Amino acid sequence: MVTFDPARYDDIIENSRRWWAGELKRPLIQIRLGGKDPGRPNPEPLLHTHEMTHDFSVAPERIVDKLDYQISQMDYLGDAFPYTGINLGPGITSAWMGALDVDIRDDTVWFFAAGEPEIADVHFEFDGKHPLFERLKDVHRAANEFWNGAVQVSMTDLGGNLDLLNPYRPGEKLLLDLYDSPEEVKRLTWEGHKIWWRYFEALNTVMKPPNPGYLSWLPIFSDGPTYILQCDFCYMIGPEMFDEFVKPELTATCRRLAHSVYHLDGIGALANLDSLLSIEELDCVQWVYGDGQPGVLNWLDVYKKVRDAGKLLYLHASPAEFETVVEHLGSSEGIILRIDHWVWDGSIAEAGEFLAKYGMA
Repeated sequence: MVTFDPARYDDIIENSRRWWAGELKRPLIQIRLGGKDPGRPNPEPLLHTHEMTHDFSVAPERIVDKLDYQISQMDYLGDAFPYTGINLGPGITSAWMGALDVDIRDDTVWFFAAGEPEIADVHFEFDGKHPLFERLKDVHRAANEFWNGAVQVSMTDLGGNLDLLNPYRPGEKLLLDLYDSPEEVKRLTWEGHKIWWRYFEALNTVMKPPNPGYLSWLPIFSDGPTYILQCDFCYMIGPEMFDEFVKPELTATCRRLAHSVYHLDGIGALANLDSLLSIEELDCVQWVYGDGQPGVLNWLDVYKKVRDAGKLLYLHASPAEFETVVEHLGSSEGIILRIDHWVWDGSIAEAGEFLAKYGMA
């Protein structure tokens, strides 16, 4: 079973609070190194987490036991802490609030609307008794009982904005709706907004005790409600439509969160970066350049634009890449760096030397 000194959470809470406030005079650096002996056999089931959570024959306690085995193989250095996500699939809210078919794959889940209704016929509803929503709450309760706050459990990937509508109007249909039925798109955007918040608040009610804080599906700790916002659909639209259909709802959500992060995904989405950065209430940006694109160091201008706009920056990189980014930006403040064992396989001693460069023991 994962063990983590509760006193370390006191430091994590305080350092994270200061980082969000722009008061921490160093970056947050999370290093998770693999290879630690968990001290027990690998439990069944051996299925992917998505498959386990959708297979109701697998007890919630078995899911949590499997997750515990996985994360107990990690050493948590610097600002890192044990966390896990209980994920029913990206954008699960779209299934909870409408009649969608669920297609489970090896590493993800897809949602499809039966019959692909016309946009005027689409209506979202809150279903607090949806089997998959009840399932998630059951797993969270099992996690609370098993870890009792030693592991920070993250919010599932609820999805956001037009991405929740997209399964109902797949492919080019939603793109045409932006021209042909803009008021219907806006109606559903705000219907989805209200229902999303009901699910978000209901899940936080279950998750918060005894979790030490709040976490979305990236390991950015917060002492108040937080979420990784996104609109992957905006890859296909430009700033004018982003401003009309995405930005108003996104801004409203940022205002309600204690701390907000935007997951900017893919080179097509860069066209909307300036508009995104103009949202005063948005705190942090994660840039994901996507498969087949040049690596971390090809996007120094993007990181600089984010930091020049006064936003915090989430970076997933190696120590060497991080140091190049810091040199380009002129400071390491306002960055959260995530280093996982598949990015860097250095030793604990080498990790300590790297952390010491940035004022961390």
